[in-house]
Amino acid sequence: MATAPSHHRAPGFDWRAQLGSRLVSADDAVAHIKSGDRVALSIAQATPFELCPALAARLMELEDVVVNHGAAVMNWDLPGLGERFRLESFYLSPYDREIYTRGAGDFTPIQYYRAGHLPPALDNFNVYLMTVSPPDEHGNCNFGDAQIMSKLLARNAKLVIAEIDQKLIRVCGDNSIHTSEIDYFVERTLELPVIELPQPGEEEARNIATVCKMVAKELIPDRATIQIGVGSMSGMLCKQLLDHHELGMQTEVIPLHTAPLVEAGVLTGKHKKLFPGLVVGAAFAPLTPRDELDFIDGNPTFALYDFNTTDDIRLIAQEDGLISVNNAMAVDVTGQTNGESIGPMMYTGTGGQTAFVVGACLAGGKTVIVVPSSSMVKGKRVSRIVPVLDPGSVVTSPRGFVHHVVTEYGIANLKGKSIRNRIDELVSIAHPDFRSELRSEAKRQYKV
Repeated sequence: MATAPSHHRAPGFDWRAQLGSRLVSADDAVAHIKSGDRVALSIAQATPFELCPALAARLMELEDVVVNHGAAVMNWDLPGLGERFRLESFYLSPYDREIYTRGAGDFTPIQYYRAGHLPPALDNFNVYLMTVSPPDEHGNCNFGDAQIMSKLLARNAKLVIAEIDQKLIRVCGDNSIHTSEIDYFVERTLELPVIELPQPGEEEARNIATVCKMVAKELIPDRATIQIGVGSMSGMLCKQLLDHHELGMQTEVIPLHTAPLVEAGVLTGKHKKLFPGLVVGAAFAPLTPRDELDFIDGNPTFALYDFNTTDDIRLIAQEDGLISVNNAMAVDVTGQTNGESIGPMMYTGTGGQTAFVVGACLAGGKTVIVVPSSSMVKGKRVSRIVPVLDPGSVVTSPRGFVHHVVTEYGIANLKGKSIRNRIDELVSIAHPDFRSELRSEAKRQYKV
C-alpha cells in the first residue's frame, strides 16, 4: 500500500516555475482569508512558521475567525483573542497551555477516528494552512515527517495554502498531495533555530531507564508488534530494544530512536499482519534528531498515513497480539488512567492512547501504562498512583482495558483482577512514602 516518494528531482527541474502565479508572499496568501472563516493549521513540527505570523497580523482586521492549532508551535495569545478571533485546539502544547488554563481558548476533545473521515471537531474548517516539501516534477508535494490529518483537512477545505519547506524530508506511505489540490504556495524563508531535546534530571532519567528496561525485558517478546505513545517515559523505550529480534511497529507517532532499530535489523515488521515489513505511523516524534531524519528520508521501510487511519480501532484490532505502551499523568488504585489533564484542566490531549488501548485488547494483545511512582511539584513529592483521580480528571484509558502499570518499583498485573487485587498490585509499585496512605484510603473508599 505504501508508495515511495520521488526523492530526487529531475536535473534542471524548476519547481518555482511549475507553481507560477500561485507562489506568493505569506501576506498575499493570507489576504484571501476573510471574516467568518474557520482556519485549521498543521500541527507540531509541521506548523507553517511563515504563515502563522502573517495570519496573526490579519486577525485584528477580521471578525469572527476561528483558529484551530493542535500541538501548536506558536503563541496565539494576541490582541483580539476572544474578541476578533477564537482559538481552539485538540492537543495542547507548552506554547498555549496557559491560554486554555485561564479559559481564553476552547479545547475540543477528539477521541475516536474513522479512516477516510475527519473527526467531528475538525470536519467544518474551510481554510487549511499546512507545511509541505517542494513539488517534484510530477507535481507531488510530500508532508515530510508529520502527516497527521493534513491530507484530509486539505481535501475538506475550500481554501488551501501550503508553506514550502525545502529542508523537509520525504516519507513513503499515503504522505503526499498534488499541487492541483492547493490554491496558494508560500516559500519558507525563516531560518528556524535548532532545538535540542530537553534532558531529564538525574532522578527522572534513572526512573525512565528502569521502567523501560523492565517493559522491554518482561513485556515485549521477540516478534511482537508494538505501539509506543508520545511521552518522556514511553518515548525512550526504543533505546532498550536493541537486543530484541524481528519486532514490528504499528503506531501513531513514531517515537525517538526508532531509526536505529531499523538500521540494526531489530525492527523488521516481518511478522506484522498490517503493513508487513513497514514501520507505520501518522508522524514522527517532534525533535527527532537530524541524523535519524536523514536515515528516514526516502527510506521505503517507513510509511506515514492519516491519523484517522492509523488510529481507527477497527484497523488496530486486526494486528494480532499488538502491544500498546503509553504514558499517564496519574493512575488510580483500580487502574483508571489519566493521560492528559491535571484535574479538569487540559495539559495535552487524548491523542491515540484510548484507541490503541482498546484496539490492542481487541487484538488479543496487551496494554502497558508507564508512569513514575512520584514527581516533585513545587518542591513537594506527590504520588502518581492515587486513591482516586482528581475531580474532573479525564479517564484516557478505562481500567478494564489496562493490563499492566509499570513504575520504577515494578510491574502491576491488572488483567482480570478484582478491585481488591488491583489495589494490592498498584500499591506495591507506588513510591514507598505513599503506600501506607494509599492502603488506608483504598480501604476507606473501596471498602476492601
